Amino acid sequence: MAEGAATSTATALPVRDIPGSYGIPFVSPIRDRLDFYYFQGQDKYFQSRVDKHHSTVVRLNVPPGPFMASDPRVIAVLDANSFPILFDVSKVEKKDVFTGTYMPSTSLTGGYRVCSYLDPSEPSHAKVKQLLFNILVSRKDAVIPVFRTNFTALFETMESQVAAAGKSDFNKLNDNTSFDFLGEAYFGVRPSSTDLGSTGPTKSTKWLFLQLCPLMTLGLPKILEDLLLHTFPLPSLIARCDYKALYKYFSSVAGSALDNAEKLGLKRDEACHNLLFATVFNSYGGMKVLLPGILGWLAKGDKSLHVRLAKEIRSAVLAEGGKVTLNAVEKMDLTRSVVYEALRMDPPVKYQYGKAKQDLVIESHDAAYKVKKGEMLFGYQPFATRDPKVFDDADQFIGDRFLGDKGMKLIKYVVWSNGPETENPTVLNKQCPGKDFVVLVGRLLVVEFFLRYDTFTADVGTVLLGSQVTVTSLTKAASSSSDV
Repeated sequence: MAEGAATSTATALPVRDIPGSYGIPFVSPIRDRLDFYYFQGQDKYFQSRVDKHHSTVVRLNVPPGPFMASDPRVIAVLDANSFPILFDVSKVEKKDVFTGTYMPSTSLTGGYRVCSYLDPSEPSHAKVKQLLFNILVSRKDAVIPVFRTNFTALFETMESQVAAAGKSDFNKLNDNTSFDFLGEAYFGVRPSSTDLGSTGPTKSTKWLFLQLCPLMTLGLPKILEDLLLHTFPLPSLIARCDYKALYKYFSSVAGSALDNAEKLGLKRDEACHNLLFATVFNSYGGMKVLLPGILGWLAKGDKSLHVRLAKEIRSAVLAEGGKVTLNAVEKMDLTRSVVYEALRMDPPVKYQYGKAKQDLVIESHDAAYKVKKGEMLFGYQPFATRDPKVFDDADQFIGDRFLGDKGMKLIKYVVWSNGPETENPTVLNKQCPGKDFVVLVGRLLVVEFFLRYDTFTADVGTVLLGSQVTVTSLTKAASSSSDV
């Protein structure tokens, strides 16, 4: 946590009342929702309120509001200094706030409140999180070879599509490949080789959509879309058959993990629903956003960055006898910096919430603010990770930002994992248990890409919660780097 981000009483900064207003009940939250989705967009929605009140801590309404959420009122923390209060579970409660001011029906998760919705004080939290740690440790040696096998096939398909049609939809290929990769990396069995066949990504996306649609826009007529997606929950029965098929896969391939879960004191059924959620929502949902995001930033970057990455990656692999090993990857400082920068620019999960457990004083860069027990705190992460008081050229993607002594000091402000990158997840906090796994996967994408290609071009747009990347050209490496 950033030093001085929150204290109980004492502060050296001037104490201000938290500015902002929630407006007229029911009416204002709906108006604000329309601003957020349609008339301003999320960045302008928050920035206009920061500008109006000359404060990065402000009271406002967040979507979805009526009737989806009973109380849209939050205190928004919109800078790098105040934001870390959301990680301090001694000061904020994380119960049922994973998706914000609304919570999807537990009928979508087998009737259980899965780990993401649990506060660390709840007994099941430590058991489930320890189970996830155990899986990651037991399967750590499989990650690199399984990634290489699955994504080699992706790149071969991408090459053939670019050659035949002049373009390739990376997102679509990534959706299918990432789903198979995760199943094989975690449990040793590709979903596509089971009864799921090729339907896993489609079934998963439908299930994810029911939980995340209150935070989305689809481009439908505004009134229709707002009524359909943001006003009332869509019925869970839409994905009931899809969820049953996904559950069948996990129950059949995760036998060893489920045995371990019982030893930890979890019911087998509860553990399986948690494994499904952690794999499909947390991991797969994250990779659907993260990997196109990394490739999109690289496509928009200077080609000299491609040259530097290719040189670093190929040299490190050559030094390991031509093998992609964890030791080789750890030596690739620029590659790691690129992934951190992508996570800084576009964190996969942009919103964090927590309810004050006690009266608090929160500090921004310029002032301190009193928060009452029970008030909901909200953070829009891109404003924290693009804070111009921390980062030079904060809105620009700079691939080597995290190199050198100065760059290393900035890593603590990379907080995509629900905690600083310099800290580690434990059963006692809410930091992502797969924090290191995710960063490794991001680096492996860059490694595999620049072993095969010298450079590339792509059209980059937006889709739902992330970037849409359509690769339009590929320049293959002159050497046989892709064969290592």
